[in-house]
Amino acid sequence: MKKLLQYLFEHKTLTREQAREVLVEISEGKYNEHEITSFVTVYLMRSITIEELMGFRDALLSLAVKVNLGVDDAIDIVGTGGDGKDTFNISTLACFIVAGAGQKVVKHGNYGASSVSGASNVMEQLGYVFKNEEAPLAKEVKEAGICFLHAPLFHPALKTVGPIRRNIGVRTFFNMLGPIVNPAQPKYQLIGVYNLEMARIYNYLLQSIGKDFTLIHSLDGYDEIALTTDTKVITNKGEYIMTPYQLGKKKVFSQELHGGKTVEEAAAIFKNIIQGKGTWSQNAVVLSNAAMALFVTGKYETYELAFQAAVTSLESGAANKCLEKLISLQ
Repeated sequence: MKKLLQYLFEHKTLTREQAREVLVEISEGKYNEHEITSFVTVYLMRSITIEELMGFRDALLSLAVKVNLGVDDAIDIVGTGGDGKDTFNISTLACFIVAGAGQKVVKHGNYGASSVSGASNVMEQLGYVFKNEEAPLAKEVKEAGICFLHAPLFHPALKTVGPIRRNIGVRTFFNMLGPIVNPAQPKYQLIGVYNLEMARIYNYLLQSIGKDFTLIHSLDGYDEIALTTDTKVITNKGEYIMTPYQLGKKKVFSQELHGGKTVEEAAAIFKNIIQGKGTWSQNAVVLSNAAMALFVTGKYETYELAFQAAVTSLESGAANKCLEKLISLQ
């Protein structure tokens, strides 16, 4: 590692194969926490290259616990995290609204590294039990319309670096990897990114591996549709800007998206919203992310029809039923 660090400190970059090798070695426990921290820190001081990101992705997917859940048109809604905005769990709530609309969801997530409550924190607090066995996960998708894949159970390298990421407490390149290493490799993905540089890297990477994708970025730095300002939408067919009024019927203020100071508070906000007791602003943000995810599947002719399906899922209680069913299967 010492040699590798010296090489990187000289502002040199890794090839795809070198990046793959080092992440495999990290997952095998070849390096101590100080060496790994130094390695991760390099990418806090400079941008990751597409070659490096592809190599890290290759490593995680080659080592991952594979799962076939018997569904070929599932979706994942995931943000990179690390936007420092401390919002409530918008993507995870959107997943349940999407499931309530009849679209199968395979959600991939982790504990928050730079926020109070990541997807895994809130799911655990709600009573979900993490697992990596195919049969119970397939049953959850079939009966509840959704299952949750806790990243460290599927990716050995993420388990190794988890405590280090939490100690550093800021976003790292692992935030960038999460959305592109879902072990179930769902057909559809809605990925939220926190800056346009990352959107550019993802765009190139996902084009090169030939996947359909949709990237979203709120122009004021959220890794999801926040309705606080315009949102940039990037797909493999092109890119465009949508306003808060087009996406969610209204503009909201950032303080209305606060996610609480503890995991318990985050879970309470989550339950309140999914039970139909959220504020106008909370609902609008969750519904717009769910609508975009539904629209991504191509099963709705217009975004507006997808939005109406999301509204029906939340207001009819279908989204909450998906959550209740999922927790009852634990």
